[in-house]
Amino acid sequence: MSDIQWDRANPILLDLEVTSEHTDRLGHTNNVTYLHWMETISWQHVEDIDMGWSLQEKEGKAMAIMRTEVDYLASSHDGDKLTLATWITESDGRLYSSRAFQLVRSVDGVTVMRAVSRYACIQLSTGRPSRMPASFVQSHQKAILSHSAI
Repeated sequence: MSDIQWDRANPILLDLEVTSEHTDRLGHTNNVTYLHWMETISWQHVEDIDMGWSLQEKEGKAMAIMRTEVDYLASSHDGDKLTLATWITESDGRLYSSRAFQLVRSVDGVTVMRAVSRYACIQLSTGRPSRMPASFVQSHQKAILSHSAI
């Protein structure tokens, strides 16, 4: 993994291996699988920055995905070993944040996919937009700082 050219510094990483269950009729990794992996690493990351589900329940708020843009740059297939990286890239400290993803094929370092998700803070009881609590703001700032250090 040290030879991989990541888009940003200090990524959160998840090692993966494509199985036949992950592929579509064309023999490529299905896009739904990529989304599932993105969700998995996102939850791993929020736990790492002390913003996990228990805190979200306590605060009565969560960061909900508003939009995800995915660029499929190369295909991956059954047996491929991949590494997925993520970073929180921005937060306005009030309502919105963004997270970037990069999926790399380990054998040759080719970037297979890049994606960006945009989130809004919501009130769990209503699902309506709500200002981020201080704990969320601090966690986002900590993550952004760690990903900007080289």
